[in-house]
Amino acid sequence: MPTYDIGLEHVSLAFATKTIFNDVTQGVFEGDRIGIVGRNGDGKSTLLHLFKGTQEPDSGRVTKRGGLTFGMLDQRDPLDDEVTIREAALEGRADYEWASDNASREIVEALLGGMSLDAKVGSLSGGQRRRADLARLLLKDWDILALDEPTNHLDVVTIHWLAEHLKNRWSRGQGALLLVTHDRWFLDEVCESMWEVHDGEIEPFEGGYSAYMLQRVERDRQADVRETKRRNLARKELAWLSRGARARSTKQKFHVKAARELIADVPPMRNTLELKQMATSRLGKQVVDLIDVTQIFEHTQGTVSAVDRIDPDAAALADSASRVDVVNAMYAEPQLHGSVEVAVTDMTDPRLVDAGVPEAVAAAEEARAKAEAEGSASLADDREVRRMNTGGETIGGGIADSGDDTTAATSAARKVTVSGREILDDVTWLIGPGDRFGIVGANGAGKSTLLKLIDGTITPTAGHVNIGKTVKFAVLSQRLDELEKLGKYKIKEVLSRYKPSYIVDGKEVTPGQLMERLGFESAQLMTPIRDLSGGQKRRMQLLLILLDEPNVLIMDEPGNDLDTDMLAVMEDLLDTWPGTLIVVSHDRYLLERVTDQQFALLGGKVRHLPGGVQDYLDMVEAIANGKGLPPMTAGIAGTGSSSGRRSKSGGSGAASATASVAARDSSSSVAANDIETGADESAEASRKLTGKAFHEASKRVKAIERKLAKLEEQKTDLESQMAAHDPADYEGLNKLNEQLNALTSESDDLEAEWLELSEQLE
Repeated sequence: MPTYDIGLEHVSLAFATKTIFNDVTQGVFEGDRIGIVGRNGDGKSTLLHLFKGTQEPDSGRVTKRGGLTFGMLDQRDPLDDEVTIREAALEGRADYEWASDNASREIVEALLGGMSLDAKVGSLSGGQRRRADLARLLLKDWDILALDEPTNHLDVVTIHWLAEHLKNRWSRGQGALLLVTHDRWFLDEVCESMWEVHDGEIEPFEGGYSAYMLQRVERDRQADVRETKRRNLARKELAWLSRGARARSTKQKFHVKAARELIADVPPMRNTLELKQMATSRLGKQVVDLIDVTQIFEHTQGTVSAVDRIDPDAAALADSASRVDVVNAMYAEPQLHGSVEVAVTDMTDPRLVDAGVPEAVAAAEEARAKAEAEGSASLADDREVRRMNTGGETIGGGIADSGDDTTAATSAARKVTVSGREILDDVTWLIGPGDRFGIVGANGAGKSTLLKLIDGTITPTAGHVNIGKTVKFAVLSQRLDELEKLGKYKIKEVLSRYKPSYIVDGKEVTPGQLMERLGFESAQLMTPIRDLSGGQKRRMQLLLILLDEPNVLIMDEPGNDLDTDMLAVMEDLLDTWPGTLIVVSHDRYLLERVTDQQFALLGGKVRHLPGGVQDYLDMVEAIANGKGLPPMTAGIAGTGSSSGRRSKSGGSGAASATASVAARDSSSSVAANDIETGADESAEASRKLTGKAFHEASKRVKAIERKLAKLEEQKTDLESQMAAHDPADYEGLNKLNEQLNALTSESDDLEAEWLELSEQLE
């Protein structure tokens, strides 16, 4: 038996109804970087606790090298509510002590940036506590570091920083890392080997997550396992890994050719054209149009402002910026502050109420109390039904029935100036049928605000949001409040409220079959909703939303509480969902997997990311280096000039908006478009492809990729013929070799064209 730095020897462990480990022998050597995956409840966290010594095995033993130090980030932090962040995370070190060391300063600024070191731990949010505990752990030297879901509550930028920190924390061959996470990009980036915890055993695999998927598919193929559904999902995920941008990168962690052989008969992830056609038939041409939208939150010291209620992350960021006793952040999200004049006839105007204007909030409360006393519907009741809106609606802009903004502004009895934190600055964004958009941004950038503007929950301070007549929203939020209301009911009782059958991927299925597809067992039908685990509640929340048959689905961090297998199941379901999809997530793997285009909310603008999440990280790095943001690209993600909007005193630029919508309606493929001409863009941006040229180039790139795949198949076939050919037949071999050379030459030319077009599309 090898001598591990820390290991399990013939360990068995069982709880009341489940065997976790059965005679397991496994361990960690110095230099290991191990990612741990498995279904929720199979023992990943328990494994870390066995190594730490906080969980005793039923039999067998845990061995540890003498003098070894083991640090662990648990899902529940051990911090004392009564101590300060300085005492809990920095162990009382003064500012000059941690700031004078480059390594410790980087950790503190990355994880505690924007937080006061003198704040009590008990006053922190869940995300802030998580960051403080992670900082406490990383500031110490450990021989082995075990992290249980370290990316929870971190934004994309911090996750990227943490990956780089862990890769460079030790010299090669030194230290050891054990990592439990559902973030598959993070696993692929950091880990050099994988453990799969399942059925009471720990199965090792070489390489990161991509290599693990390749080996797992090959293992299942050779063993002809019974779990056909799970195997097919794994192969589908591998297909995306090998066909996507990650497979074309220079840091490949598995052999693409071998992967292609395994997934040769796997169809594309989704038929984008077919889904768009189905979505258009259900939705029509108009879904949601944000036209010249500006959102400002006015904040009065000592009060709970609108942004506190609508977007707590944005409120926390604004609050930290107003204090002087905080740690400087490694990356400071650009914060805009502005003002806009709004013409109103009544102080209960929702534009003012949602902006948090104190006088308007007080007037709305008074009106609500009066409505409740009279037993009539209130403004709040109207807001509650907007998320399931089934009729056309224009929200904001002060638009009269005639559609004439000027008339509305002229007849207004009062003009009110709204000043404060500006989340969106004159943004125009058109969301069409079948669009699958992903949104990234730092914590506090205003992503939740953007989602609530899209679904009509809040009214923009300026501009307006047009919602199509046939739109039916559903929102998968981070909270489970709606599901908690069903807590006393059994799953079977809840499902009985829905239709007996649905069409999914061209096949008729029952709610019970969909439930099983999401990882539930038929025996759980009699389980009350309140008795489900966090991950099960998350899956049930998604199931009930899909059973409601919305045509616009908004998902806010859908990967929370799901293991990697369940994430693959969810992604598979979404691949066949024929509607408009808007996803906000810090999980870049998930975001790029289920959406076709990604956007960043940065500096008050919605910016297109043709290169995916990496483009956003490049923008962030440019800001950190003092280079500023790149110019907006015309024809992709729209923002207008703020000067035009402000001169109209809250008007919405009707002429330009009308022109944009007309252009959208004349197009068979709806994309996110800019209303402005982009005349003041830089010379570099003007050389980028836009509009029709961008669309044609995108089509050409996809055509080249299909052609390259066919050429690869032909080359493989020729190589097989040559291998089987009579070696004495020189003439025949020469002809085959000439054909192979011709295919290789054609392939090289196409690859060169692909690279050139890809650079123009970036």
